Amino acid sequence: MSYELKIHAAELVANARRLIEEIDAVDAIKLLGSPGTLFVDLRDVRERQKLGYIPGSFHCPRGMAEFWVDPESPYYKDIFGQDLKFVFYCGSGWRSSLTLETLQKMGFENAAHVTDGFTSWVKAGGAVEKAKSTAAQGS
Repeated sequence: MSYELKIHAAELVANARRLIEEIDAVDAIKLLGSPGTLFVDLRDVRERQKLGYIPGSFHCPRGMAEFWVDPESPYYKDIFGQDLKFVFYCGSGWRSSLTLETLQKMGFENAAHVTDGFTSWVKAGGAVEKAKSTAAQGS
């Protein structure tokens, strides 16, 4: 099956980035440990396990974000009702930009994203916490 898309993923991301708050990795690193700031990792659990994550970040899988921030959703997570600055990130900033644009449309405020994601965080020298192995000992 061959088809022509009306808009490509890169265009969706570019459009979203014009509407949301972006924080580059260097500035995001300065926010680590700040009271009132919570980093939210949208990556797949396997990415967190393999590559590590920003220390103290809250894991919210990309596919659940809209449901976890919505107080009327049966999946709502209380953490998103707290008076915090939420800084979302993914691997390269594409998923987080689309997520943040959607959350803003929903009315979720006081949020930003790391412009080029976890990759830029690591390049800029940001702290990385590694997941503890869950593999059986002695294997």
